[in-house]
Amino acid sequence: MTAPSSPLAPVIACYLTLKQALGRRYDAERRVLAHLDQFLSDHGADLTPDMFARWCVAQHHLASGVRRARMRVVRNLCLYRRRREPTCFVPDLRLFPPVHQAHPPYLFSEADIRQLLALAAALPPTLGSPLRAETYHLALVLLYTTGLRRGEVIRLTVGDYDAQQGVLRIGASKFHKSRLVPVAPDAAQAVLGYLQARRCHGISVAPETPLLWHRTRPGPYSGGGLAQGLRQLMRRAGLHADRGRGPRCHDLRHTFAVHALLRWYRDGADVQSKLPLLAAYMGHVSIVSTEYYLHFVEPVATAASDRFAREYGTLITPLPPVGGVR
Repeated sequence: MTAPSSPLAPVIACYLTLKQALGRRYDAERRVLAHLDQFLSDHGADLTPDMFARWCVAQHHLASGVRRARMRVVRNLCLYRRRREPTCFVPDLRLFPPVHQAHPPYLFSEADIRQLLALAAALPPTLGSPLRAETYHLALVLLYTTGLRRGEVIRLTVGDYDAQQGVLRIGASKFHKSRLVPVAPDAAQAVLGYLQARRCHGISVAPETPLLWHRTRPGPYSGGGLAQGLRQLMRRAGLHADRGRGPRCHDLRHTFAVHALLRWYRDGADVQSKLPLLAAYMGHVSIVSTEYYLHFVEPVATAASDRFAREYGTLITPLPPVGGVR
């Protein structure tokens, strides 16, 4: 935040300080509140129902989902302010733009992944990426087998992989959380094979160099560049999600989480007791975030229903027919 310029500015500064102390970056929220602060300063006013309505009108060039998100940022600030100023204005959620129905994640099958890996292995090299095939193959393996976020994968360095322990060190990522992520034997072999290919091509494998190396920067692949390349592979594989749109890179993370839950159900494990383990592995701040990824996608619901039927089906007595009609 810049120097206070509206009556709301001191509240904004304290609010952002609190959120950052709780481990949140709040960069996007900071920009929204800075815009609000400037708007109120230009009008020489505090945040009132009228000023909030006028600020919302100034957002009408944006999509309704973006407007709703910005309005919620302001509402959360007002709820914080109400702790000390009980009579302060708080926006009414009922007046916000309607919530868009979220697209369900695309869950990749094992056949989908095999097809994507085969397509990645056939990619021709480019001037900027002489190991393009090997790089995309490794990216797919890591995203699918570890559930890492796209940003976490592109920020990995060679030194972040401990070959002796078979773990990846994920530096401070979302919510400023660092963690160690064990990798499966196949994924470990993919990392070692990729590093050997780099040596054969004379590409540095120094600990500080990016794991997904790109020549033109020099440095790692960009998040957008990697996502674009993966979407191209998905289109070539003929994969389609709902309404004809293609799968997203983030759907690999959804798939990892749902497949983990399915394995536990099928093995008869206590899933609730394991959710904190999955939350820690995926770098979530709590199991509430983990449940967001595992929110009753159909395969999970079916597995839960089958398990319930096996354990307690004999305790359920069918209702007698009504009026002789079965």
